[in-house]
Amino acid sequence: MTMARTPVREPARHLGLRERKKIKTRMAIREATYALIKEQGYDATTVEQIAERAEVSPSTVFRYFPTKEDIVLTDEYDHLLEDLMRGRPDDEPVLESVRWAVREAMAMAFADNPEHQQEEMVLRARLAVEVPQVRSRLMESMSVTGHLLCRAIAERTGRKEQDLEVRVYSMALMGALLETLVYWGERGCRDDLAELIDRTLDTFQDLPRRLP
Repeated sequence: MTMARTPVREPARHLGLRERKKIKTRMAIREATYALIKEQGYDATTVEQIAERAEVSPSTVFRYFPTKEDIVLTDEYDHLLEDLMRGRPDDEPVLESVRWAVREAMAMAFADNPEHQQEEMVLRARLAVEVPQVRSRLMESMSVTGHLLCRAIAERTGRKEQDLEVRVYSMALMGALLETLVYWGERGCRDDLAELIDRTLDTFQDLPRRLP
């Protein structure tokens, strides 16, 4: 999920040359996939075609992305939410920290090429609505992100990561964000996604700290 409203800060992780090369390869594979899907549709696009367009081997594609759905859904900001949450003031309400972190992660993703990122986000939303495999995989991916969010929320509230309240709150947030993306896609991606996410988070209350 990506927003472009919040000023961009330095990324939470500083990447070395090897990691940057990996990201470049991943981006080439992903861009080839998006281009082919636009040309011929999702079902007609094969891993072999993706590999040829990206100028890599099919085994390289699978090394970076276990499934075709992962190519569409994975980006370099998927694990950023946890880091951004940890950078917020300790006395800030958890919900406000979540709101800020989502905005910041989205701003980072849109910083370099807003129009291109917008096209990718629209394609993801459309595929999540139209292709059952993509929507299923998206749910799995956001569940993983939810578990990462559990750690950050547990730290902020003085609770344990496996506490029921922490798990329910984190997964409810991720489920709500997923439904927001699907809602956006169903309406032709014409709405302001940033505004929709704000409306979504407005339906939540803050998770209080555990009393000593």
